[in-house]
Amino acid sequence: MAHTITLIPGDGIGPEVADATRRVLEAAGVKIDWDVQEAGAAVAEKRGTTLPDEVLASVRRNKVALKGPIGTPIGKGFRSVNVTLRQALDLYANVRPVRSLPGIEPRFEGTDIVIVRENTEDLYAGLELMIMPGVAQSMKLITERACTRICEYAFDYAERMGRKRVTVVHKANIMKLSDGLLLESFRKVAQKHPRIEPAEVIVDACAMNMVRNANKLDVIVTENLYGDILSDLGAGLVGGLGIVPGANIGVEAAVFEAVHGTAPDIAGKGIANPTALIQSAVMMLHHLDEHTAASKIERGLLTTFERGTRTTDLGGSAGTDEFTRALCEAIGRA
Repeated sequence: MAHTITLIPGDGIGPEVADATRRVLEAAGVKIDWDVQEAGAAVAEKRGTTLPDEVLASVRRNKVALKGPIGTPIGKGFRSVNVTLRQALDLYANVRPVRSLPGIEPRFEGTDIVIVRENTEDLYAGLELMIMPGVAQSMKLITERACTRICEYAFDYAERMGRKRVTVVHKANIMKLSDGLLLESFRKVAQKHPRIEPAEVIVDACAMNMVRNANKLDVIVTENLYGDILSDLGAGLVGGLGIVPGANIGVEAAVFEAVHGTAPDIAGKGIANPTALIQSAVMMLHHLDEHTAASKIERGLLTTFERGTRTTDLGGSAGTDEFTRALCEAIGRA
């Protein structure tokens, strides 16, 4: 059966890593009809918007999208495509697995955690105003509904993936009402999942623990801002944003994405690292119940890195095409 999937190649190195990912999926034997849609900074120059209506319509129609890195023109009044997609499609759960790969020198061996971030509210709701000249205010929006469903997603994910613990990250000692609401919701949801150990940690202590013993945290569930910061910290533990995947999950749609930037300085040079988008595609395959193909790619990636084939950002010498060819060959043998 062929899947129809929206593909948003993105800006900068986006089209290069998207093409590499398509080749890898084909090597794994997955049949996909790609619905290619353009969004981002390059589109804004032609269309006056970074996210044309047909892009949202495509994702709503196909239910699944794969997205490369997208740029937002700075200082021109354009909204972030990533934020707009998440809010328009109610993609409430941002999921970032953080795992060490062989052949890449990590800060710590064997790191394997997952960060589940609430994706629709908190300070990222963009509720700001100028109270008076020289005084700005940002409002932190936290609702019981959003707290409950992100905690439910985290516990369900932990059970589905064989994880043992879910750790809620908060600052309820200071923000007693807003973060207190998250903590209260977490405790209620935890009671429904007795097989999973619940844990609570303040966000600053969490940051320290992540660079001491990240695996103790296991699955982290937290608010939008904390999750954004901790996700990048996690990526730094295992080799950077160039290898870490990401997913935005909602009830009606899911968007899988590379979480790194557009890297315009290396665009078109054939040296971009496609690993992050490839790993995001693996998450997409699991979402589509294409577990056999996903496992093939996962084993192929491990083999490729074990054999020392790495792009320049990871200390290797392989270009995008060489890395992709090596991975496709490894998948063929998997």
